[in-house]
Amino acid sequence: MMKIIGISSNTQTKETVRVLVVEDEYILAINLQESLESLGYVVLDIADSAEGAIAKATELRPNLILMDIRLRGEMDGIQAAEQIWHHLQIPIIYVTGHSDQSTVERATLTSPFGYILKPIKEQELYVAIQTALNRYDREQFLSSVLREMGDGVIVVDTELNIKYINQVAEALTGWQWNEAKDKMLTEVIKIIDEQTQLPIENPIIAALQQETTIYLGSGILLVAKDGITIPIADSATPVRNNSGVITGAVFVFRDDTQRRLTEERNLAAERAQQLEIRVAELQRLNQLKEDFLATTSHEMRTPLSNIKMAISVLENILDRQGILNSNTLSPSESVARYLTILRDQCEQELELVDNLLHLRMIDADVYPLELTSIKLQNWLPHIAESFHERAKARQQSFQVSVFPDLPPLVSDLASLTEIVSELLNNACKYTPPDGQIVLNVQVIDITKSLINEDAKSGILHNFQVPYFQITISNSGVIIPKKEQSRIFEPFYRIPESDRWQQSGTGLGLTLVKKLVEYLQGTIEVTSSQGWTTFTVQLPLSL
Repeated sequence: MMKIIGISSNTQTKETVRVLVVEDEYILAINLQESLESLGYVVLDIADSAEGAIAKATELRPNLILMDIRLRGEMDGIQAAEQIWHHLQIPIIYVTGHSDQSTVERATLTSPFGYILKPIKEQELYVAIQTALNRYDREQFLSSVLREMGDGVIVVDTELNIKYINQVAEALTGWQWNEAKDKMLTEVIKIIDEQTQLPIENPIIAALQQETTIYLGSGILLVAKDGITIPIADSATPVRNNSGVITGAVFVFRDDTQRRLTEERNLAAERAQQLEIRVAELQRLNQLKEDFLATTSHEMRTPLSNIKMAISVLENILDRQGILNSNTLSPSESVARYLTILRDQCEQELELVDNLLHLRMIDADVYPLELTSIKLQNWLPHIAESFHERAKARQQSFQVSVFPDLPPLVSDLASLTEIVSELLNNACKYTPPDGQIVLNVQVIDITKSLINEDAKSGILHNFQVPYFQITISNSGVIIPKKEQSRIFEPFYRIPESDRWQQSGTGLGLTLVKKLVEYLQGTIEVTSSQGWTTFTVQLPLSL
């Protein structure tokens, strides 16, 4: 039995510290209790066995435990201390008369907060307790900071054994601290390249090798314990002791999903803003173009009309003076020939200007419509009459097929005339000699669908709507399949065709399509087996 050597002290009572004494020698335990109370500490109880120490620590939850190493029973103080720390995280100071190397090594493995040899002096006891409590407070503070961090934290030693893992890291990796403790880093943390899906080296390894902070690159995925992948970001940094020697490394990482989503949203918003700016700019440029076309078209049309009128007046004057068809001039020098050239070129430019004006008016939805009742069986042969003469002159066959009992068509006569005339003009222009041109008109029923919005079942109703179908076909010319969708584009000409040798503005079919759609109809082109057919479908009434 040993006595505690007392000291005189004016020690003031500090913040109440509750202590559990574990000592199987009763007299020594009482002396230890008196010394603690004289230093201002509160002794909650005295346990004389390892089992009793564990039970009382669980029940009383002291701030500190003074633990004798040698205790009666199957368990000693070191085993009890290990269980108490693991389950309760209560700091423990060993109190023992044994200082042999094997005992000290065993005790050190449990990471105690102090080690006091008997006989115990009050001053040494006070210093040991305050040092242990200060260390515990610092460690708890750091542990709380690491535990409450929004980032995952994993600490390893130089051998890459895991020494600490916080709650966020547990959640992200799927590994609990008691599972990951002392495991190899590469077993717990698996990261892959997002693009290749191949494993990549953990930045902790590079941080230890290069002895510097290593930042994660972009496109890095963490593979959790259950196989789920999470985009992560941040860094790995080596840890040094007070002497500057590297003792391990810390890996700090976070779930990068939200940042990526925010970045993608910001990028999408930025692109949408840029798109709005581009749309506004395109609208401005389109308006400038429309204004330019409107102004220039009117400005060009006036002098061209005057030129055409002047040509007609000049023809009349020269004809009265007998110069127009003078026999003294050769055919190549005749005035009539040059006047014809002037007239053709003038009319071609007028057609271009008129087409531009009409296209602009249709796009601006201001094209004038004058609805009238049209009997196609009477009107179409009249329109086709002039084309009969052209077809005959070019040795072409022209056939018009119109049912005599067609109902009247209520539409815009001027637009309909423009549509049919342009299509017949093209047919005459591109049909070779001995070719055929066929104009056909009939009424067909087109199936329309309508969803009954009042019905709960949303039943789809189909009904028949009568439409006029005008087809203009010509033989001897084929439009390649890939070109058929482009022939309605402005100024588009089919490659490797004789269209380049034909006169025209290149806007005729563009205007035809826009006029048909303006009249609430459709137009299609098919070309096969030596025939090209334009099919126009128009409602009986607008």
